[in-house]
Amino acid sequence: MATNSKRTSPQVASTAGKTLGGSSSSALQKSLAGSALRQSGTTAQTGANTESKASKALDNPRSSPLTKTLAGTVVAQSNKKR
Repeated sequence: MATNSKRTSPQVASTAGKTLGGSSSSALQKSLAGSALRQSGTTAQTGANTESKASKALDNPRSSPLTKTLAGTVVAQSNKKR
């Protein structure tokens, strides 16, 4: 498996933490935020399921800027062979 050495930036990690604690955050946003936080400071990579969700969110013109930020981070940290 090809390794992806990218990590969640401190700014996105902070946003992800606020998203997880926010009562108005959607289930998708919380899922993406959890994945982004899990990959902060580790070599963990995005799983196929989460990668698929994130990709669909990026393609959806109705996705909020927050969702797209989290989704972009998650996709950037996916397995390079997928």
